[in-house]
Amino acid sequence: MENKRIVVKIGSSSLTNKKGEIDQEKLSDHIEAIAALRREGYQVLLVSSGAVAAGFRQLGYSSRPVTLKGKQASAAVGQSLLIQSYREQLSQFGIVPAQILLTRKDFSKKERYKNGYATIMELLDRGILPIINENDTVSIEELTFGDNDMLSALVSGLVRADQLIILTDINGLYDSNPRENPSAKRLHHVLEITDEMIDGAEGTGSKVGTGGMKSKLIAAKTALSLGVRVFIGHGKGSRKLIEILEGNGDGTYIGGDKLTSINNSKQWIALHSAVSGKIFVDQGAEKALVSNGRSLLPAGIYDITGTFEKGDVVEVFGTNGLLGKGEVLYSSEDLKKVMGKRSDELRDEFIFASIEVIHRDKWVKA
Repeated sequence: MENKRIVVKIGSSSLTNKKGEIDQEKLSDHIEAIAALRREGYQVLLVSSGAVAAGFRQLGYSSRPVTLKGKQASAAVGQSLLIQSYREQLSQFGIVPAQILLTRKDFSKKERYKNGYATIMELLDRGILPIINENDTVSIEELTFGDNDMLSALVSGLVRADQLIILTDINGLYDSNPRENPSAKRLHHVLEITDEMIDGAEGTGSKVGTGGMKSKLIAAKTALSLGVRVFIGHGKGSRKLIEILEGNGDGTYIGGDKLTSINNSKQWIALHSAVSGKIFVDQGAEKALVSNGRSLLPAGIYDITGTFEKGDVVEVFGTNGLLGKGEVLYSSEDLKKVMGKRSDELRDEFIFASIEVIHRDKWVKA
C-alpha cells in the first residue's frame, strides 16, 4: 500500500456505555488497535465522537440533551474528559495526541482550510496523533458538518488518505434492516453508494450518537468522490484495524481499487466554497469546459449575475443548466468589459493578468 495514511472514525456508540459515560474498556481496545497500526508504519488520524455523550451526565442530565444549549454545555464538559482519557491511555504506548476542534467555517474559508491542512500535516510529520472532533461548543446549525461521519469523510479527502475506517456498532451494510429482518444478508463489498441505498437506510443514530447508517452512507459517497476507499463495520482486539486493511474486517468495504484523488484546491471549490455569482456560457464554451478539459475564456461568456472579486467562486451554466463551479480570475466588473470577446481581440490591448476567466485547474464539474 503506497499511501499509508488512515483516518479512523469512532462513533459515540463505540466509545461510551449506555449511561453516556466513556467506556474505558472500549477506549482501551481502540487505543491498542491504533498503536498497533502505527507500529506497522501507518500515519493515523482519529475522528472521535463522544464529547456530548461523555459530558451530559456531569451536568445532571439523565439522557442526551436535545436543546442546543444543553448539547453545547455537555460538549464543553465532555471534550476535556474525552481528551484526558485519550491522553492517559495513549501515554502507555508513547503516543502524543493533539486535539483539533473544527467547524464548517474552518473549511469554507480558503485560508483557514489551507492552514488546517498545514497544521495536520505538521503533526503527522512529527509523529503526533491528531484527534479531530467538531467544535460542538460553539457550532450553530448552519455551520455544522451534521455529524462526525461527514467530518471524517472531508478530513480523509483533505489529507488524501488511503482508507477511511468508520467504526460503528453494526458490522456493515445489509440488503435489508438486520434489526427487523433476521434473514438480512451482509454486503462484504460494494463499488459505489447509490441514492437508492441512501434513501433505504435508517437515518437515526443511537441514544448517545447523532449519526445512523444513512449518514455513514452519505459520508462514504463523499469520501469516494474524493478518491478515498471506505470501510464501515466493527471489530475487537489490537489487530482489528490491521485486519480491516488486510481485507478481513467485520463489515463492508466500499469503493474500487482505482479511485482518482482530487487536489485540495478542487476539493475546496467543490465542497466548501461559497458561491458569489453566476456565469452563463454558449455551447462552444460548454464543450471546452465539460468535454475537452479546457479553461473558460471570455469569448464563450454571454451573461453574468452577482458581484464577485478575483479569487471568488462562481457557478457556470450552459444551455441545459449547471455545468460546475470555478474560481474566477476576474472581478465581475472587469469581466463585463471582456466577456464575449475573442482572445485575438483582447491580446493587443489586454491589461489583465490572465486571458482565462476560469483556469481548468480551478474548475470542477457538477
